[in-house]
Amino acid sequence: MCMFTPHPNLSDKVNGGIIQSEIEGGVFLHDLPPSTVLEIQTMHHCYRAVLLGGSDAMISGHPEFCPEPVLVAIAGSTWGGSMLKLQFVGRGMHLEFHHPEYPTPIVTSAIQDIRDYQQPPAVQVETWRTNTGIA
Repeated sequence: MCMFTPHPNLSDKVNGGIIQSEIEGGVFLHDLPPSTVLEIQTMHHCYRAVLLGGSDAMISGHPEFCPEPVLVAIAGSTWGGSMLKLQFVGRGMHLEFHHPEYPTPIVTSAIQDIRDYQQPPAVQVETWRTNTGIA
């Protein structure tokens, strides 16, 4: 494992943020295949992002900006300022994405958790419905 070496041209705050993002964890979008579904729990909302490749995703989970899935470009994550960790979704950071209906990026509250959402196979859902009597 390669440890981060602070960059001499960056402030202690920026270097500290980079180190903190490595400690808390996260995922680079380019490391995930298209159709991966991420559940991104922030302080205020739980987003679901279906990755389409590159920075494109169908995202939902915010009552105002994306109550239904909408195509967005995920820019990455910030520490609350202007510095962006490109195409990265990181715990303790704020997700930033570009929504087609808004001129400025949407920035979420701090990310608490990131999960790879696995939908149960249809057969299991059908068996569950039959066994529970739910149609």
